[in-house]
Amino acid sequence: MSDQDAAAPTRREALTAAGTAAALGLTGCSDLVNGSASERHTGTRSQPYSVTIPPAGEVTFESVPDIWVAENASWADMGVALGVGKPSAVVLTGEYRTWPYDDIPGLSTSKDGITSLWQDGITRERFYDIDAGVHFIDPNYMTNLIPNWNREDVDNVSQNVAPLCGNTSFSTYSWHDSYPYLSLYEATEKVAQVFQRTARFDALRTLHDDTIAAIQDRLPPERDRPEIALLSPGSTEPEQFYPYRLGDRTAYKHWRDLGVRDALAGSDIQSFTSDRGSIDYEPLLDIDPEVLMFYTDRYRTASDFRDTYLSFMREHSTASRLSAVQTGDVYPAGGMYQGPILNLSKTERAATQLFPDEFDRSEELFDRQRVADIVNGDTDP
Repeated sequence: MSDQDAAAPTRREALTAAGTAAALGLTGCSDLVNGSASERHTGTRSQPYSVTIPPAGEVTFESVPDIWVAENASWADMGVALGVGKPSAVVLTGEYRTWPYDDIPGLSTSKDGITSLWQDGITRERFYDIDAGVHFIDPNYMTNLIPNWNREDVDNVSQNVAPLCGNTSFSTYSWHDSYPYLSLYEATEKVAQVFQRTARFDALRTLHDDTIAAIQDRLPPERDRPEIALLSPGSTEPEQFYPYRLGDRTAYKHWRDLGVRDALAGSDIQSFTSDRGSIDYEPLLDIDPEVLMFYTDRYRTASDFRDTYLSFMREHSTASRLSAVQTGDVYPAGGMYQGPILNLSKTERAATQLFPDEFDRSEELFDRQRVADIVNGDTDP
């Protein structure tokens, strides 16, 4: 199977989005402004093709999009892994942690040229300015989590710029109940279909499956795997934390693959994504997790992390009583988002953090050169 790679821009005719509009329940979706969509930057001219992405439904493309937008680092990383390059925009550039690209040959960590859609809110005009050919953004994310957005706004952008056809799957939301969550590789396959790069997708999935199987073969028995508490500290000198429960969504994929257990299971502590609540040290002392994993405000090296968080907690009268603090088993968890490359990096780091007797900190558990080859279109085994 061969990829159809993006080339010079061509004129894109009206985007056929009736399936998208019907699936979203939008009003007035059959009438395009002035009878047709405006010109879009697109890639290789091809026969029209359709991709079905819930909740948007079936979306038809006249040609392969050239300019594109991602909801978050998960979707951005999918495009990078497929060799499309970084998106023109994400909702928040600060949440796109690109440091894992640093040791992939040929990949850059730079976010220059990526627009942050959120600039004291998100406006429809910003979508018009970027003029993308596809937005991998869940329309329900926009209407439920972005202030001042409604179905009319989604309709307007989907009709007159390009469809919003992502699927928010990094965490669980009540407004997501009516349509399926996509797994990391289900979502990546949708991106591959949109960009006509299914050979790269197949190669990435094979690399992933082989890598995870090799790591799992070396894991200790389940009874010897630790319980972790996944937390976001309220500050660099934390007195409160925002807790996260290990779940079925893509944010927790690497923890599931490593077979670790949720230390908060069985407690009445809810995930921050459910009730936006916080906890202090007292309930943590009652549970006393073996390992504390922290979502932090930015990427920190291991030494910077320890100097910032662990040093403070060891001097804290209450935090210092936690077993994880006493043993030093407090680690950075990175960000919540992950596509194929970020997932491999997260899985490798978590394995070396949690199982140091089996995995040396300097050991590379996935093939960086193979990732680079796939990104560049070499899909041969």
